Amino acid sequence: MTTLAGRTTAPRPRFRDLVAAEWIKFWSLRSTYGSMALILGAAIVFSAYAASADYHNWPTYGAQRRALFNPLRDAFPEQAYVFVMLAAASVGAVAIVGEYSTGLLRTTFAAVPARRSVVAAKLVVVATVMTAVGAIAAVTGFAVSQAILSGRQADTSLGGSGVLRAIAASALLAPLCALVGMGLGVLIRHTAATIVTAVAILLLLPTAFDEDRRWKADVYHTLPLAAWERLVEPSALQAFYSPYPATITGSWIVYAAWPLAAVLLAVLVIQRRDL
Repeated sequence: MTTLAGRTTAPRPRFRDLVAAEWIKFWSLRSTYGSMALILGAAIVFSAYAASADYHNWPTYGAQRRALFNPLRDAFPEQAYVFVMLAAASVGAVAIVGEYSTGLLRTTFAAVPARRSVVAAKLVVVATVMTAVGAIAAVTGFAVSQAILSGRQADTSLGGSGVLRAIAASALLAPLCALVGMGLGVLIRHTAATIVTAVAILLLLPTAFDEDRRWKADVYHTLPLAAWERLVEPSALQAFYSPYPATITGSWIVYAAWPLAAVLLAVLVIQRRDL
């Protein structure tokens, strides 16, 4: 404590103390554990299932199909990462909206008026945890699927074309969606509405665009799901599947732009709007 002009003031909280407090609050949410289990379960189970299906069907594949076979599609099946995106966005949304609904956020800001610091600490915790979970899911899914495919000599290694990129993109998809969910949560401040909006933007909006025309392809490539699809697909196969393929650089820019926009939105809205 210090005394200034006859008043007693408490020392300003250190950022690491705010991170520690947000860490405790994050793990106190029961939904956190269910979402983590869904992310890990979906990534691992779906990859094992996809690889097993190709393992059993491999003798029936013709030469052309075998030539075009992409083992990364078994390692990172789209069905699995739909669940990953949904669960991750829910984690980000609940991390902030839960405090709105209980009034805890008002108490937190009364104790720590530096709102941007509080939000930054929350963002650090959410991004760190979701990156770790995403990495575990991506690496394990890759390892399990390739172990199965190795029985048909259809697997690939970490040194294979685009493998490390695909693992990184799949791992980072979880924190990307979590931060988008968090930004939407700050804006909407209602759990169900936030999750529905996140699903509409992340999962439903991509279905409104295809790649048969240049402008549709350009819009589609600005969405996180499309960027992830591009990053996990070997470059050699892009021209076969799409007449207007996205670039690797452009897809990484999309990966950076969405969470950055969500973070800026969260900081600006929570700084300016009354609770």
